[in-house]
Amino acid sequence: MKIALMDSGIGLLAATAAVRRLRPDADLVLSLDPDGMPWGPRTPEDLTGRALAVAEAAAARRPDALIVGCNTATVHALPALRARLEPGVPVIGTVPAIKPAAAGGGPVAIWATPATTGSPYQRGLIEDFADGVHVTEVPCWGLAEAVEYADEAAIDVAIAAAAALTPEDVTTVVLGCTHYELVAERIRVAVQRPGAAPLALHGSAGAVAAQALRRLGEQPAPEAPAEGTLTVLLSGREGVLPAAALHYAEGRLLPAAEPLADRR
Repeated sequence: MKIALMDSGIGLLAATAAVRRLRPDADLVLSLDPDGMPWGPRTPEDLTGRALAVAEAAAARRPDALIVGCNTATVHALPALRARLEPGVPVIGTVPAIKPAAAGGGPVAIWATPATTGSPYQRGLIEDFADGVHVTEVPCWGLAEAVEYADEAAIDVAIAAAAALTPEDVTTVVLGCTHYELVAERIRVAVQRPGAAPLALHGSAGAVAAQALRRLGEQPAPEAPAEGTLTVLLSGREGVLPAAALHYAEGRLLPAAEPLADRR
């Protein structure tokens, strides 16, 4: 089984690690876009063009499924990606975990990029899945960028700023950008109020990985031999994981990958 994942940068690591834990025998293809990142500030049309190029580079490796490991790309490019690749390659998008978060009753905060915060897409999810629950949308200025480059000081500043915008009575935080899942515990510490019940965090990585297996008719097999390979594509060129990926446990979980030219 071969599963591809795509994103502009290392936000896809959370879903990649979730797939690896469920199926250590699966071959993985990670398709990133360092030449075009970040995608967030791009127009929807431009972003869709970049996403299609990254997806086609992954599809050339003949994966059984493709995970769009980016909330922003899912919002803007998922219909185009499915039109281009399905039914040959199932395409699984990443949606903020608003529905399971709201099931707890709230109050809920959704941490997301400034571009996604307040967007019709996110507001629609809130209306559909969090009716009657108090929800606060929190723009996280600079957090995705800081995580992408493993900039510790910038991560601390961005998390502190977003925590200051989060109401004190919040019991649940939705991590509405895949990058944020890489620093989930730091977010928990920043938002947790002394004496309050433990904060619930909801990311999307586990659900996305499980959905990919369901689309393929496969079952989790965490006990399978850890024989899955890793291929990394950087704007279509075979390469290696960015150094910043190894700053996070999810990146260190993956085997090393060398460009074809370096292999003996």
